[in-house]
Amino acid sequence: MPPDSDSYLVRIAELEIDPSRLEEYRALLAEEVAASVALEPGVLSLLATALRDEPHQIRLFEVYASRAAYEAHLETPHFLHYKRRTADMVRSLRLVDTDPVALRSKALPGPEDGGAGRSG
Repeated sequence: MPPDSDSYLVRIAELEIDPSRLEEYRALLAEEVAASVALEPGVLSLLATALRDEPHQIRLFEVYASRAAYEAHLETPHFLHYKRRTADMVRSLRLVDTDPVALRSKALPGPEDGGAGRSG
């Protein structure tokens, strides 16, 4: 049974990335997102996008089963690897906590399926 929607932790992360390191950053982010969703039951959704006219402006929509799931995520080897490798690429990070109103989704195809994750 899915967790009660009141227990979800939902946030938007707004990042500005050094444009000269953008491709490297995007590869590390894609690796981290894939590992988090595949390996962590408490990571319900991670969606990464870039602003169309400012591709160095990255937005992540994150849904965790609970605050405890989010805190556990912060301690995983794949997240710590991502943070270490991208620390000097991230110019700014703003975390925006939100309250769920209506959360529904269908599975998105991954890059191996020719879907989400393609550039362009």
